[in-house]
Amino acid sequence: MSPVISIHNLNHFFGQGQLRKQVLFDVNLEINAGEIVIMTGPSGSGKTTLLTLVGGLRSAQSGHLQVLGQELCGAGAGELTLARRHNGYIFQAHNLHNSLTALQNVKMGLELHNHLSVADMQTQAAAMLEHVGLGNRLHYYPDDLSGGQKQRVAIARALVSRPKIVLADEPTAALDSKSGRDVVTLMQTLAKEQGCTILLVTHDNRILDIADRIVTMEDGKLTGNSVLAAA
Repeated sequence: MSPVISIHNLNHFFGQGQLRKQVLFDVNLEINAGEIVIMTGPSGSGKTTLLTLVGGLRSAQSGHLQVLGQELCGAGAGELTLARRHNGYIFQAHNLHNSLTALQNVKMGLELHNHLSVADMQTQAAAMLEHVGLGNRLHYYPDDLSGGQKQRVAIARALVSRPKIVLADEPTAALDSKSGRDVVTLMQTLAKEQGCTILLVTHDNRILDIADRIVTMEDGKLTGNSVLAAA
């Protein structure tokens, strides 16, 4: 079986000319379907940069980066847009629109899928919010939700389109330990139910046990890749 994410000799630079700085060095990583991989390492080590490249949020510059069989190194804007349709994103600050209700925020996760009617989007968004325990908060605005509830809405938005890959950047950073544990357990459960792959960046050592594998980055290089024993 081919890996869902296949990275070989990946290098990346920021800036131009004398300001050009290399931030990723010869990264090699393969992630299989259904795996939960956690990426750890110090701030500034390149974790978020790698996550954004895998997610098609910027174009990879040098080496090979294949996601779901599509080469993203040197990809143009149109190719990156198509690649992003297979992904769900969960960010540290949840990135909800404060002017939209929980239901409307989750429905946004379906708006790239032109085959769905507005009624279908509403139904699927409501069902996913029910699934994350917020069936009684459909019409609440983000300002009326707790931090943990906002991240649950963000998870619902990321997973409502049944993506093949979920990319999460510090999803528990703003949460207390119980809310953080609840959020990642929910991600783990829903991902396993939907058969999607998770790549999660974190500094939170309390959640490492949900991973199938932990990879470590330091100074733009992968320095560790360990499989966790099954519980």
